[in-house]
Parts: sequence; structure tokens; C-alpha cells
Amino acid sequence: MTPPALFLSSGDVLADRRYERAKAYAAEGDFAAAADLLTQAIERAPHFASAWFALGEMRVRGGDRPGAVAAFRAALAADPLDRHGAGLNLARLGAAEAVMTPAYVRALFDEYAPRFDHALVEGLGYRGPALLCDALRAVATARRRPFQFTRAIDLGCGTGLVAEALCVCCDTIVGVDLSPAMAAAAGRKGLYGEVAVGDMVAFLAGEAAGSCDLVIAGDAFVYLADLGPICGAAARALKPDGLFAFTTETHAGTGVVLGEKLRYAHGADHVRAALAAAGLMPLALDRAATRSENGAPVPGFVVVAGRAGVKAANGE
Repeated sequence: MTPPALFLSSGDVLADRRYERAKAYAAEGDFAAAADLLTQAIERAPHFASAWFALGEMRVRGGDRPGAVAAFRAALAADPLDRHGAGLNLARLGAAEAVMTPAYVRALFDEYAPRFDHALVEGLGYRGPALLCDALRAVATARRRPFQFTRAIDLGCGTGLVAEALCVCCDTIVGVDLSPAMAAAAGRKGLYGEVAVGDMVAFLAGEAAGSCDLVIAGDAFVYLADLGPICGAAARALKPDGLFAFTTETHAGTGVVLGEKLRYAHGADHVRAALAAAGLMPLALDRAATRSENGAPVPGFVVVAGRAGVKAANGE
């Protein structure tokens, strides 16, 4: 799923027009012409963050790494909130540590919201909610507990795709998302008792300890580098017999890497260590692709965790 281009006006009509024409040239594959127009736009509006960011993209395509680094740094200086994700692109170029700002995630999904369900489900074959539902049912069966939850918290709820899959087995679902547009779309589906706008970790920190018996996140942790804080917050919010279910993308090595699509992939070692530090253990940790990119499955995990000391449902 290609991120929609965020546009922050320069305040100069001519510079904005040159930017728009440059994007049209880029769409046609004429990156040199696009870069030339973007340079002209920046000459008129030196603090034009969108033009600097687009110029960085054009220079990457042209193999000009130093020029791309300079452009992304200028984009970041022009917009310290980093709504375009210049910092992440600098990290991909080896010029900075990866930092995914809340403003970037919010802007990304506010742009996605109108077409999110179609792009994700129809375009990429997204099936994360169904896989989570199946994994939770398997764990419930193994633990000989009913496949029913009194209160669930859906982290990074997006437009409500997880709630659509799990509403039949949850008495109440509370959603939280950083994007106001995504949260509004989720609320319109009428599946949530409440939908809040905010950070996942901060939201769970505001919940009473032991206030829910399910914390779930579908395709949300790809925007978190370190899973430790969210695992700790989820463990605190869960009842003693509660379950924590989520999906991640993964990679062949260890630790956490930032992929080409600017999403984090977590190694199994990182997932296990983050759960263990929170006093949780995986009751299921299954390899599965929740989506595809360019027709190829994206490797990932479907995880269901509970309090340490509970026997795992499988041996991975």
C-alpha cells in the first residue's frame, strides 16, 4: 500500500503549482524534470517541507544519496513534527536513527482513512483480524475457557476491521487510534462502546489495572520499534486470565528492522523478550502473512500471550 502524498502548502501559489506539476512528472516517470521543478519551488519558498521531501524522493530514485540526505534533512528542519517521515527516510539511508513520530503516523492515516478498507482488504488481501480470531479461539480451546470476552481493548483500531471480526465474542470493545479520521470511521460502524483518539501506550496507562480480559492489535505494532512498553501496558490492563493478541511483521534475522515501506519488522527474539519483560508468555506464536505487497506475502507473526506460567498452546 503506497502512502498517499502529504501536501503542506508553502503559502506561495507559484511554488505550490510547481510542486504539483513536479508530482505529475514523477508519476509519468520523468524524475529529472520533477527534481528540476521542485528545486524551482524551493527557490521561491525555502521552507517548503513537502517540496524538500519530494526532492529527497527524486534524488533517491536518481541514485544521489548525498543529495537525498540533504533534502530530507531540509524537510525535517522545515517541519520538525516530521509529518512526511523525513527522519525515517534518513534512517533508511543510514544517516540517522529511526524515529517514527506520532505526527507522521497521524498524518499518514488521516490521509488513508477514506480509502483504507478497500486498499487494505481488496488491494493487499489483508486477513489479520481473521487470523487473530482463529488464534484466540485455538488458545481458548486449549485453556478450556469460553471463547467470549467481557471487555476488549482494540489498539490502533483503524476503521474497525478487528471489531468486525470479534464483535460476536466480545460484550464490549473499546477502540483507540492516533488518527482522528480513522477513529471517526471506526465509530461510524457502531461496533465500539467507545472510540478514543490517542497514543496506544498512554491510553492503556490511563486504564484501571485489570480492567479488561482482552487486549488486541491488528497491524498496529508495525509502527512501534520497541514492543516492550506496549507489552508492559497491556499486561497491567489485563485481568489475571486475560489474553493479549497481536500481529507483527517479521524478518529473517534478530531484533527490529525498518523495512522499505517504513514499517518495523520484529524478530521472534524481540517479541519473546518484550513479552517476558512484561510477565507474559506466548501461548501461540505462529508464522503467518497478514497481507501481501506486490503480490508477495509479507512474513509476520500472529501472537496470543497470557500470564507467565500458563502452558503454551504450541511449541514454537
